[in-house]
Amino acid sequence: MADRERLLIALKRLLKERGWRYADLAAALGVSEPTIKRVLSSGRMDLTRLEQICEVLDIDFFDLARSARGTRESRRHLTLHQEHALAAEPRLMTVFHLLCQGWHTAAIGEGYGLKPTELVRLLAQLDRLRLLELLPGDHVRLRVPRDFSWRDDGPVRARYLQMASHEFLKDDFAAAQAHFALEIRELGEASAATLRRKLDKLVADFKEAAELDVSLPPERRRSVGMLVALRPWVFSLVDSLRAEGVSPASAPRMRAKR
Repeated sequence: MADRERLLIALKRLLKERGWRYADLAAALGVSEPTIKRVLSSGRMDLTRLEQICEVLDIDFFDLARSARGTRESRRHLTLHQEHALAAEPRLMTVFHLLCQGWHTAAIGEGYGLKPTELVRLLAQLDRLRLLELLPGDHVRLRVPRDFSWRDDGPVRARYLQMASHEFLKDDFAAAQAHFALEIRELGEASAATLRRKLDKLVADFKEAAELDVSLPPERRRSVGMLVALRPWVFSLVDSLRAEGVSPASAPRMRAKR
């Protein structure tokens, strides 16, 4: 299948996901509906038109290209057996994490004070799990892509996610490179969906930046955590205003003054 055809399929799928008709896209671009139908059926569009479509759909061109390749639809996971093994042994999990960040085995042993016998034991276990290939001289070759995703309902998230997020938030975020922002607003479903897509893109950008920097020596990198969260939520301070015995569903909505 040609790249042009893949892009067209990705565009049409995106329109369907957003609930957009050809007429909606035509109105947003200021052209006729037949023009849009002709463009999306023939695939004859220049880069300027494609950029305009991406802008009104609020999607980055590279995100569209990733979608056309299928990377956004088929997240790569480890097997459940592999995740169970990593969740069961934190030291094994830590060594695997460092290897995925581009650390060499010698640097892991030296930097974390691991005895050679213990390091080899962990590497051999990762080899048996087919997460890496153990080579002569305790060198390794990963058998999995670095950009894999943990299963949403898998054992690794079940064991580590809550612990990591609580530990991450135990900070005043006063460091020079730290950033913390909390906003509470009321949103419609369409706006919330748009923000979720942007957060997904931010996570993808974070992983891509790490992939670019993996070739840097460890002394030129530092561990950076990014917590991304968005959920329906009413702050308890606001909730305390509700009259006693009035349920959230029956309470009047707050409206902005005109």
